[in-house]
Amino acid sequence: MKSILNTIKGITFSVTILATVSSCMARKEYQRPNNVVDEKLYRTDMLPADSTNIANVSWKEIFTDSILQGHISKALENNLDIRIALQSITSAEAYLKQSKAAYEPTVTVGPGYTFQTQSLNTQTGQLFGQRRYINQLDITANIGWEADIWGKLKAQEKAQLATYLGTVAAHKAVKSDLVASIASAYYQLLTFDEQKKIITETIKVREENLETTKALKVAGTLTEVAVQQSEALVFNAKSLLINIDTQIQLLENTMSLLMGEPSHTIERSTLDAQNVPINLKLGYPAQLLANRPDVMRAEYNLMNAFELTNSAKAQFYPTLRITGSGGIQSLDIDHLFSVNSLFANVVGGLAQPILNRRSIKTNYEVSLANQETAYLNFRKTVLTAGKEVSDAIRVFSVQDSYIDLKQKELNSYKKSVDYSQELVNYGMANYLEVLNASVNSLNAELNIANAQYSKMKAAVELYQALGGGWK
Repeated sequence: MKSILNTIKGITFSVTILATVSSCMARKEYQRPNNVVDEKLYRTDMLPADSTNIANVSWKEIFTDSILQGHISKALENNLDIRIALQSITSAEAYLKQSKAAYEPTVTVGPGYTFQTQSLNTQTGQLFGQRRYINQLDITANIGWEADIWGKLKAQEKAQLATYLGTVAAHKAVKSDLVASIASAYYQLLTFDEQKKIITETIKVREENLETTKALKVAGTLTEVAVQQSEALVFNAKSLLINIDTQIQLLENTMSLLMGEPSHTIERSTLDAQNVPINLKLGYPAQLLANRPDVMRAEYNLMNAFELTNSAKAQFYPTLRITGSGGIQSLDIDHLFSVNSLFANVVGGLAQPILNRRSIKTNYEVSLANQETAYLNFRKTVLTAGKEVSDAIRVFSVQDSYIDLKQKELNSYKKSVDYSQELVNYGMANYLEVLNASVNSLNAELNIANAQYSKMKAAVELYQALGGGWK
């Protein structure tokens, strides 16, 4: 028995050394592709390069409204997509632990019972001349171990690690999207509130103008046409109010869902109270690899495909597997635990695949194609990230000028309304001019609110595009 144990130790030691050396020689290490991130990934135009990156700032420092912070915190805690992503991490972690355990031997232990009798019509049965019955009892342990000579198991472990890290990145992406969605929806609600206020005031003004128009008709200055047109403007504004109330409720329902709650009214402040402290500190494009969860996940997918290619390539080489069994075996239970009942055997085999209906080569070719697909998706994700940053920079940087021009436009329309109404009162202008000026004034005022929202939304999108929101 001692000699058998020494033999097993010798084989195990030799194979371990061989596996370590061969694994280092056969398996390739992942290297990030060159030039995957171009220095000119952003269209920054006249913006100076700055190593500071706003993506590294916590969302609490970007979204300073305390009510909004409460909504975001609640969403991060209760959102169902967040919880689903956490379950994906748990599953991937379990598979990672399994891949790490692949280096260990498999061991099974259990009792067994065998009943056997031979046929009397066989050579053996005729030799004995009579039927014999054999009852055999045993308690057997079986062990099997595969040497990772070519790094196949190591590659599979690395591939599973990349999958796990990919699920972690996916969780970060869900958090980033959720923070941006809550912030954008909140600012949209504030915009709707502001527009509702504008429309409500417009209804009041138009109703007053309707009464004035009726009085001017009685005085003979205007006709029934002017009265009907004035009344139509009142109806138009009231229909806009119904529409804005509907939009508010739908958006509140959406925010409730994001927070993992039944639909309800959303607490909020005002549009004028908002201050999103975003400055154009973009950092360098290469920082996207560490900040944007979707870019991280795309690279982890590439790492996974690379390691699976390593594993597929290792299938071409011989597999060394050692199996053994041992235990106690006896024809009767009285002698089962006797020293003479002990038995053991060890088998080592090296198998080289020769003909396997092309399955190994097919797996390798497919793994190469999957690796190239993963690289292209990685590159596409990086380019998409650059586009999103460039888009957000453009929208954010021009909003102040846009709002200023819209404010001047509104002031001109308001003056136009006043002048037109005054001329109509003296019978010196057509009432249609007042109607046009009133409609244009309302649209300009609503557009200013939309422009303020666009600026805040662009700030949110720039922050998210650079990889902020999950820290």
